[in-house]
Amino acid sequence: MRGDLEWGGVPGLVRSAAARFADREAVVEGRTRVSYAELGARVERAAAACMASGVHVGDRVAVWAPNTLDWIVSALGAVSAGAVLVPLNTRFKGAEAAYVLARSRAKLLFVTGTFLGTSYVASLRRAAGEPGEGAGQEVAGPGAGPLPGLPHLERVVVLADDAPADFRTWKDFLADGEGVGSDEVRRRGAAVSGASPSDIVFTSGTTGRPKGALITHAQTLRGYEIWSDLAGLREGDRYLIVNPFFHTFGYKAGIIACLMRGATMVPQPVFDVDTVLANVAAERVSVLPGPPTLHQSLLDHPARDTYDLSALRLVVTGAAVVPLRLVERLRTELGVDTVLTAYGLSEASGIVTMCRRGDRPEVIASTSGRAIPDTEVRVVDASGAPAAPGSPGEVLVRGFNVMSGYFEDAAATAEVLTPDGWLCTGDVGVLDPEGNLRITDRIKDMFIVGGFNAYPAEIEQLLGLHPEVADVAVVGVPDSRLGEVGRAYVVRRPHSTLTADDLITWSRREMANYKVPRTIAFVTELPRNASGKVVKGELRGR
Repeated sequence: MRGDLEWGGVPGLVRSAAARFADREAVVEGRTRVSYAELGARVERAAAACMASGVHVGDRVAVWAPNTLDWIVSALGAVSAGAVLVPLNTRFKGAEAAYVLARSRAKLLFVTGTFLGTSYVASLRRAAGEPGEGAGQEVAGPGAGPLPGLPHLERVVVLADDAPADFRTWKDFLADGEGVGSDEVRRRGAAVSGASPSDIVFTSGTTGRPKGALITHAQTLRGYEIWSDLAGLREGDRYLIVNPFFHTFGYKAGIIACLMRGATMVPQPVFDVDTVLANVAAERVSVLPGPPTLHQSLLDHPARDTYDLSALRLVVTGAAVVPLRLVERLRTELGVDTVLTAYGLSEASGIVTMCRRGDRPEVIASTSGRAIPDTEVRVVDASGAPAAPGSPGEVLVRGFNVMSGYFEDAAATAEVLTPDGWLCTGDVGVLDPEGNLRITDRIKDMFIVGGFNAYPAEIEQLLGLHPEVADVAVVGVPDSRLGEVGRAYVVRRPHSTLTADDLITWSRREMANYKVPRTIAFVTELPRNASGKVVKGELRGR
């Protein structure tokens, strides 16, 4: 079955899910429990309100909010009205959000009220409330909306009961759509084809200004039907979605995949291990994707055994480093039947390679699996020639999953897309003879020690084998003799007395000398972004 052919686009998928799984729970948020039929009705109402507010096919609509039922309804409502979804990172400050809103020329914004003690409305006002400040320098034209610095943004809807006078509350916004009929909403959704743009996911901006990867409905549906098949997601699963919705994986392997299979979504706005444990036990969660740090902290929680985690059956994880012991611990200590690793990036619809059920444990633990169907993955050396199996090089991807380009940025697109369709990922990887990919690092993170290429992710994986190391990140720092050397930031396990000398001595026994960190800094935690990735720029700044 090809989902992109069956449903046409995301609006068709939403309607199909509402009909096929009508009485099954779609979303659980605290005491609120919404069936698939009710979710379909809520999305239709949100789509009608978008249409009433002047959203047309192809307009960009942004959502700046944490994982909640309102995020799901507002985002799917916008897409069902033919809009292109622009999710905003909840860790953004006002100026960063304003930049993406200006760059995408978003017409409508759904924004949370106060989250983690921050008023998103107030921070956006400060960044874009006056012409010529913040994002206002990026665009031109008369200001039609409530923020003069964002002249293309016509309406801001606060996902709360209160809003400033020039914004709309969620309730009032929905009421605006009462004059738009169901048939009209369905005709609008039917105008969306597989080739229509579905979303623009802006990259994290760790290597410069964020750029928006443009993905179509067909790419989204085809990619996450494949993901659902390979993962074994099924009707009746209860899926705790900790990965943020603003991230490709949280939205598509979360919301879109659940709509395809009739799984119940349990959104969690903030990663907190105590809340994860409570949700898994109370909601009989069976599916828990997330970064390795999520599963590691769950396994190491001192009160883990007081929670009933027996319903967990599927874990999907992936990152530059997946600790080799993690897969076995999930299987033996928690009894998880299926543990899979995967690799993706926004520019490739969030999905490139994935392990298969039945793969050997060592393959799952040490690689991100093989290319998904109908795509190609290769590794090339600095000259662009294919690297030999087992040799590191840049990972290239080609297939239906690769973006058409960065939104209105031909120059940046040309830097990463070759004329014959290969996406240059900027990731360093190794292919084994069976085609399994192991990501070893980002090209920009590599440092050179006395002429030898040192890959931080490889060193981190080795350091992670030390029994007293709970978490670790390695960066290159200047050295007068060798050019650069490694510095490791280490989180010790509880009650550990590990010293820097101990760890360096151990490292000299376990890895080549040029890989051994010259200095160790012990920290209580590593700085991570909302996607779980270590913010290495912050570590270098220290």
